[in-house]
Amino acid sequence: MSRIAAQFESLRERGRKALIPYITAGDPHPEVTVPLMHALVEAGADILELGVPFSDPMADGPVIQAACERALKHHVSLTRVIDMVRAFRERDQYTPVVLMGYLNPIEVMGYETFAQTAREAGVDGVLTVDLPPEESHDLVHCLKAQKLDPIFLCAPNSDADRIRQMSELGGGFLYYVSFKGVTGANRLDVQSVRDKLAQIRAETDMPVGVGFGIRDAASAASIAAFSDAVVVGSALVKRIADLAERPDQIVARAPEIIAEMRKAIDQATVARAS
Repeated sequence: MSRIAAQFESLRERGRKALIPYITAGDPHPEVTVPLMHALVEAGADILELGVPFSDPMADGPVIQAACERALKHHVSLTRVIDMVRAFRERDQYTPVVLMGYLNPIEVMGYETFAQTAREAGVDGVLTVDLPPEESHDLVHCLKAQKLDPIFLCAPNSDADRIRQMSELGGGFLYYVSFKGVTGANRLDVQSVRDKLAQIRAETDMPVGVGFGIRDAASAASIAAFSDAVVVGSALVKRIADLAERPDQIVARAPEIIAEMRKAIDQATVARAS
């Protein structure tokens, strides 16, 4: 059983929902990333998504685009991101880590080399934003050979056949994008997300996480009511950006938004159970 699968099973047994924060590796400085990862776990994160900086992040809005630019100024490459995971594993062997990014850096490294290096460093899953399942077989083969979970993005217009295909190829969980567009937009429609997750669950028994549009504790709690996981990206990255000129405060203050969401999710879960 993968570390991601084990985490979801543990959460189900405890009646909890997963909280998955996203940060861009190396933003605003490489030295901040690993301490921030540990701080996010302490604040209540169950799985970490670590973004690989890319020069053309087409699925991301201005907040994460700017984070990539800040990281790339420090020449944060895929190799350096994997090294950050290796450093994180020196203290934390439990929390799953997912690399999220674009295909080009993986192609440059080579699928087999990437998969082996990532597994040896302690990576658990890989989400490649611009790789559709129809074209993913070579990378998926290499990832699964190293017992890494390939994670796919499920869109509002994904039909039943495509959901089944992603479920068969993928592992860990399905990441449902709550609306069409880029990260950071404020268009969350909770009822439409609820309806779509019912359709997804008719085709797969994989856990389903919801991302895009989760901006605060209230929206996190509302989505956690019917999802298996809540993914928080732009809201956290914006908090980091606001503190970029005071990097000594990032590790202490940026995770506060995750702690607030963790509290709201847990309180809502307890209230529904009672």
